[in-house]
Amino acid sequence: MNTKIRKILNIFFITLIVVSLLYIVKIYYDIYTSHKESNLLNEITLDNSLPTNNIEPNSIMQDSENTNTENVKTEKMLKLEELQKENQDIVAWIEIENTNINYPVLQCEDNDFYINHNYKKDYSVSGAIFLDKAYSWNPPSTNLLIYGHNMINNTMFTNLLNYRSQDYYNAHPNIQFTTTEEDATYRIFSVFPSRTYYQYEQNVFRYYFFVNAKDEQDFNNFVSNAKKSSLYDTGITAEYGDSLMTLSTCAYHTENGKFAVVAKKIVD
Repeated sequence: MNTKIRKILNIFFITLIVVSLLYIVKIYYDIYTSHKESNLLNEITLDNSLPTNNIEPNSIMQDSENTNTENVKTEKMLKLEELQKENQDIVAWIEIENTNINYPVLQCEDNDFYINHNYKKDYSVSGAIFLDKAYSWNPPSTNLLIYGHNMINNTMFTNLLNYRSQDYYNAHPNIQFTTTEEDATYRIFSVFPSRTYYQYEQNVFRYYFFVNAKDEQDFNNFVSNAKKSSLYDTGITAEYGDSLMTLSTCAYHTENGKFAVVAKKIVD
């Protein structure tokens, strides 16, 4: 092997090592930022002039002089408003207490964008938690269809896979979903493994297409299929008119596997 070829090979391998190291650094940086996202709201300091209220989610304030009520902004709602100043694509905050799921929810016109971008719109292998672009806020669609990666570092929607255990469900039955308009609680009623089905497959439950019910029958079919697919009976169901939420992530029990958690909004 002549000297020229040896130099070319050395340059090639050095370049390969440098690129690999940079990629590894990028992966670890994404892991760091993914963990940091869950603490975003705690880092926000509200202006003392803002009307914060240390109240429980869904609570209201009674006017002492009449029977009218008015919605009160919780501290979490106000902090979300502050966070939206950084990125208007942030539409909500999702949290399942005592799990690693505690993130901003993004929505834009392209469902592919937040697959590999974080809430700051920076490229990230972890992506972000994002709401399906088809969901309408006014009037609100039937089902909040929300996606997140199943990451090996236990971030994003990885903890959803723990719902394979009914004991885990019993300990974590609720999902907190905060917008600038309300602090809502959703009760999980179905958890199931699934996959992306081929177009030619018939009579299969493509839950990942359900955002807005065409009518009552369409709604009932979705709920019935979700209940039938569930790994266990939660003892809870949903009725036409309920607001639904479906959390979806990748799973590896089969080719193109998915795992879904379906919940309904609790109305006081």
